Amino acid sequence: MEAGPLQALPAVLALELSPGEHPQRLSLSRDEAAELAALVAEDLRALVPQITQARLALTGALFDAVELLRPGFPVWATLDELARRVPRGQLENVVAFGNHDGHMPAQSLEPDPAYADGPMRFLPLSLLVPEALAEELSERLEVELVGRGEAGTRTADWLMRCFGARLEHARYLSRNDLIALTCVQYEHVNLAPLWQLLEAAMLTPYRAETTLSARGLAWHYADGKVSAQSPAQWLATQGGDNTERSHAFAGIVFELRQYAALLHAHGLSMQLDAAQGGDVEHGEGWLAEILASTDSAYDAPALFAHEATGLGVVAITVAQRGPAGRARVLAQGYPLHAAALGPMVTTLADRFGIASDLHALGRIQLDENGHLGAPATALH
Repeated sequence: MEAGPLQALPAVLALELSPGEHPQRLSLSRDEAAELAALVAEDLRALVPQITQARLALTGALFDAVELLRPGFPVWATLDELARRVPRGQLENVVAFGNHDGHMPAQSLEPDPAYADGPMRFLPLSLLVPEALAEELSERLEVELVGRGEAGTRTADWLMRCFGARLEHARYLSRNDLIALTCVQYEHVNLAPLWQLLEAAMLTPYRAETTLSARGLAWHYADGKVSAQSPAQWLATQGGDNTERSHAFAGIVFELRQYAALLHAHGLSMQLDAAQGGDVEHGEGWLAEILASTDSAYDAPALFAHEATGLGVVAITVAQRGPAGRARVLAQGYPLHAAALGPMVTTLADRFGIASDLHALGRIQLDENGHLGAPATALH
């Protein structure tokens, strides 16, 4: 088998936890991973006997789907790289990687506790196959895993004992199956446009993709990055009275935060599309658009916080109060979670050379045109 190049066929052992159950740990020791790999190899050989001609590689750690489905599929890429380095001969051509002194052999194989509470956990596998066999074995696996891919009783019992959690199901899936499963889950919660961006980033990263969210916010993927239409720009295109527009704006910020959290979980960075002639800034958990420079004919800039029930501060407007009952908007900022508000305010204050005092509005402030604005007070 080692004479020619090997092609990787990625898969997972998917664990559906019983209601209220949580694994007592996220990774296995080296010896435990080797034990599990031997059981998995036995299961897979029963499904597809040709697997004896492949090398099975297993990561002894439990991940959420968001950790596995990232551009470049870094968990599988690392697993394949490590497996190719190991000489043939141990555990009948099965190789497994577990933790040593609590640490996995590579950072990308360390599960993130932030994503550990989901009802599904996935243990990554890979089959390294001679190129001449790869297409046939891949097709065979896709058929057999979908049709009868339940893990064997010995494997399921071992998993429940070792991770200390009861399972509803334990079954093998190809990576394509996992992608399809996640797609259906996102579509079910009205996030099909988000999945469109994620799928492009994972499967066709060289190709740009544009979509509209369920609420109508424009999104674009290109060159490994996702950009979103500014909520303030989106608001400017909407109809309705100011009460309706305020409600719609709160909804679009909620959706922006939802997309941002999931994109981050899937390893994608996000930014705002710059308005014509404008600039954008972003930090950990916040986005901002810079629309204009300070005008000395107006008052000094000030920071105003737009608020919505259940969402807290949804936007920060930097504006100068001026004559004739008008306010001149210099920037709009959007905190994507509460902890990002302080750093964003500090950055905007520094940008315009002002104190970081924040004027809470208690509502979403719209101007006479229904655009996101600030209180307009004539100069005295």
